[in-house]
Amino acid sequence: MANLKRLGKETLIYGTSTVLARLLNFCLVPFYTYYLLPGEYGVIATTFAVVALLNVLFLFGMDQSYLRFASDREDRTEVFQHCFYGLLLNGVLLSVLLWLFAEPFAVLIGIGAEHAHIVHLAVWVLFLDVLNMIPFTKLRLERRPWYFAGVRTASIVVNVIGNIVFIAFLHKGIASILWANIFGSLASLVLLSPVIWRELRGRFCSFNRALYSDMLRFAWPFVPAGLASLLISVIDKPILVHLVGLEQVGVYQANFKIGVFMMLLVSMFDQAWRPFFLAHAKDADAKETFARVLSFFFALGSWFLLGLSLLMPPIIQSSLFGDFHLISPAYWGGLPIIPLVLTGYFCYGLYINFMVGPVITKKTRVLMWITLLGAAVSITANLSLVPHIGIVGAGWAVALSYAAMAGALFMFTQKVYPIAYEYKKLLLMLCACTATAIACALSSSCGPRAALGVKILLLTLYPLWMWLILRTPVRQS
Repeated sequence: MANLKRLGKETLIYGTSTVLARLLNFCLVPFYTYYLLPGEYGVIATTFAVVALLNVLFLFGMDQSYLRFASDREDRTEVFQHCFYGLLLNGVLLSVLLWLFAEPFAVLIGIGAEHAHIVHLAVWVLFLDVLNMIPFTKLRLERRPWYFAGVRTASIVVNVIGNIVFIAFLHKGIASILWANIFGSLASLVLLSPVIWRELRGRFCSFNRALYSDMLRFAWPFVPAGLASLLISVIDKPILVHLVGLEQVGVYQANFKIGVFMMLLVSMFDQAWRPFFLAHAKDADAKETFARVLSFFFALGSWFLLGLSLLMPPIIQSSLFGDFHLISPAYWGGLPIIPLVLTGYFCYGLYINFMVGPVITKKTRVLMWITLLGAAVSITANLSLVPHIGIVGAGWAVALSYAAMAGALFMFTQKVYPIAYEYKKLLLMLCACTATAIACALSSSCGPRAALGVKILLLTLYPLWMWLILRTPVRQS
């Protein structure tokens, strides 16, 4: 139980910066819509979708490799230097290529040759982010969440201030968003410089070919896995453009952003979970602890899922400041996708739980195939459902793709690293979640105010049901 409490504490600390980043980015969305034309915002959305994919190539899975190899070696400096210098070389090569071919690349991704300067700025974002990653990963491995959160928070503040200054006061247009990201990354790199300098100064480790080969062998499956995973969240945009048009893509994207609140929980958990299970993998009661973690995650995650699904639509439709709404009424047609996107991210949280199997057994290659499965489900579902039910079909694609990934990884983990999860408790929690959702849906016939009251009451009681289920001894079959 002490280990679980420490995991919870570190999750909250890591999550402080993550929550701040996601919330501020969400708050910037209405800010962008007031200062940027829809076409300009489309250029930025496309650019950052591509940046997310390229970031996987720049990192090449070496952050995960550092976590795995540094966790069971006495000489962590050697591992750090091999990762850092390897990523530095990879970043320089890819950056030079992107810089030289910025114009054709801009045409390729659909933003037009006139926006080649946006590609140049994106190159700097990618290069600086890759330099930050290994120092951040080192802080996670050394269980230094306060330092981690402090640097991330400072970077976020710089980024947000940069957005406001460049857009609202200097009127630099869409380039402002990339400049703000560059300054935010520079701020974190400066604050992480003591960590980097401590590992690089003094003793220079000679090149260890065997170690680097092992690290690359462990890391490379994360590249196609990461690309496939990102495709799940970005492939729907070009498909929607082709099938329903840009206007519907805008409606979809505005409501898709609500999923950020569930992703916050998953990201907070993920930051602490991977170092946690690696540190406790050799404990005698490791599998029992991991099973308990899944139960706690399911209880908290299902509460977030219900709360956001039931309360966000009325919050969005309410007037916060006169005629101002969280999302413009023109976008309310996309409200039905919110529960589907939230369900998808909840399933992704389950997927993160099941990551324990391939990582501990070093069989990470399966992640590539599982995420490719998720991408295939996403593409198939979008092409099949969107022509018939519009953007709601894209929401179903998100939920189905992450559910497929979670199910496949669960089966693989049970094969290579069997864990006796608390299945009866999980089933009871699923039933409680479903019953709450049904009761809230039935209450809608009582009128908006009464229905809202019922939802708040049931969501207030929900943690009590979860607590009773978690505390009740259930004999596992």
